Amino acid sequence: MHTCRSILCITPPHMLQEIARNGTATQRDLALRTLITSEQMRGQRRAMRSMSAFLAKAATTGNKQRIIYDAKNGSQLPGTLIRNEGDPATTDPAVNEAYDGSGVTYDLYSDIYGRNSIDNNGLRLDSTVHYQKGYDNAFWDGKQMVSGDGDEDLTAADRLFNRFTAALDVIAHELTHGVTQYEANLAYWDQSGALNESMSDVFGSLVKQYQRKQTAGQADWIIGEGLFTSNVIGVGIRSMKAPGTAYNDPVLGKDPQPAHMDNYVRTVEDNGGVHINSGIPNHAFYVTALEMGGYAWEKAGRIWYKTLTDKLQERSTFQQACDLTYEAAGELFGTNSLEQQAVKKGWSEVGITTGGDAPSGCLSTVLSVFGLKVRAETQ
Repeated sequence: MHTCRSILCITPPHMLQEIARNGTATQRDLALRTLITSEQMRGQRRAMRSMSAFLAKAATTGNKQRIIYDAKNGSQLPGTLIRNEGDPATTDPAVNEAYDGSGVTYDLYSDIYGRNSIDNNGLRLDSTVHYQKGYDNAFWDGKQMVSGDGDEDLTAADRLFNRFTAALDVIAHELTHGVTQYEANLAYWDQSGALNESMSDVFGSLVKQYQRKQTAGQADWIIGEGLFTSNVIGVGIRSMKAPGTAYNDPVLGKDPQPAHMDNYVRTVEDNGGVHINSGIPNHAFYVTALEMGGYAWEKAGRIWYKTLTDKLQERSTFQQACDLTYEAAGELFGTNSLEQQAVKKGWSEVGITTGGDAPSGCLSTVLSVFGLKVRAETQ
């Protein structure tokens, strides 16, 4: 079941499928409902794609502009307007978390990379909280972020997920799907889809580190820290530092992410394993950032941002991402610089060497010079 083909979700479908197999009756019910809802949203997002340019222009402001809506446990989007830009905090923590989280995400992109919101043209940041009842996910639907409340209505013994706004990196992850949509527009399947997921994890983690003022060595590199309740044996939904170790739980199963190409997972599930194989480029970024030291958003993040916005194509592969980040590092910091060598080491640690797929990588570079992109099929 390709549950997140057209809406870009944080909770991987394999995790929800494990809950549907292993959980209690109430846990299984919520997991199945979340899977079904994600599937239903696919068709809606197809229609939104053709309107994305219009929607972007309609919501363009030129300044930071956040609006938080409340779906009131329904599915009608965007819902009831609760908090506008500049309004004081409310008594609803989900509203405040969505507001603050989108603000920190905006600030990282603006202050560090000079980006003017998601579309680089001042797009208003719309978020909806309290989506449906027992919705164990958060997603970017092509024009806004949507968050569920997790299992907050279940008994304490049955709860697996907290509300999804509680994790800053989840908010930044979903908003970064919007950045990717307006830039490389990485096709959401196989390696390009895993790169799409990885970019969201990279900048999701960087937003969290930026807010905490943590160096690469101080950061935990966990995605979704705080999402799990104490009933779950795990620290988050993914680990960039050690893919495959984020959780090992009787209900959720074991984290299936590989950290090396030797363990690349070939599957038709999850759009070719986009939430699984993203562990490989995730770990490459982690090693790169650790090798450089200091604040990861300053050098490693700048290299990945340049690659996402200037170099990657819709169907880029891991090999091309390796070559293009190496190229970007040379352009930003100099050929054979310590930063470029750190990028080389990062990819080497996951089994990918620079120049390993030269013809394809060179073609992508030539096309990008002329502003051309390989066209992907509409999902």
